[in-house]
Amino acid sequence: MAANARNMAPRRVLIVEDEAPIRRMIAFNLVRAGFEVEEAADCAAARSCIVDRCPDLVLVDWMLPDASGLELTRTLRRDERSRELPIIMLTARAEERDRVSGLEGGADDYITKPFSGRELVARINAVLRRTGSTGEEVLEIGDLRLDPVGHRIHAGGSEVTLGPTEYRLLKFLLENQERVFTRGQLLDHVWGGNVYVEERTIDVHVRRLRQALEPYAADRFVQTVRGAGYRLSAS
Repeated sequence: MAANARNMAPRRVLIVEDEAPIRRMIAFNLVRAGFEVEEAADCAAARSCIVDRCPDLVLVDWMLPDASGLELTRTLRRDERSRELPIIMLTARAEERDRVSGLEGGADDYITKPFSGRELVARINAVLRRTGSTGEEVLEIGDLRLDPVGHRIHAGGSEVTLGPTEYRLLKFLLENQERVFTRGQLLDHVWGGNVYVEERTIDVHVRRLRQALEPYAADRFVQTVRGAGYRLSAS
């Protein structure tokens, strides 16, 4: 199915490439094929993009200024939030041992430069089909609805605007309705185990989430369980 099929929001692709002309060429071809594109020039910027708004697929150049694309791929595979994220490695290294290293390092596919725009789009669509990343189910509880594809939230028929952290927090709670999570568990699942954040930071983001949902009975959704943590419930 095409990336811009009717009733389907565009797939988001993150391009991690330090050479701006190559990045622009790739972005041009992907936008023309119906994809939504984000760009990063190094591994640090890529990780920030993935945390703020996880893409549907990442294109990673092997040679990057702050670390190799292979190291970035391995890091993403170790993180629970990005473990299943489809990754395609882009590189001029065409030797078999390099292709094997890339695939064993966690890449779903490996494309050698130079490549055509048509080939790249075909390979992206093939990886998305193979990894089952052609779409995500809408998450609902009561009249609260989160669409991961369109990155939109509706409550009581109105659209709700959230910051990236509150969005990830709500998405995780919607995926685990009626379960109670401690602050530490929420930090691990929403922020990741490799990020140092004070546990009380959770309270700040829960408060912001409740304020956004307040017109739609926030306490009915995000509940405090005294002495335990938080849960999402429609009851």
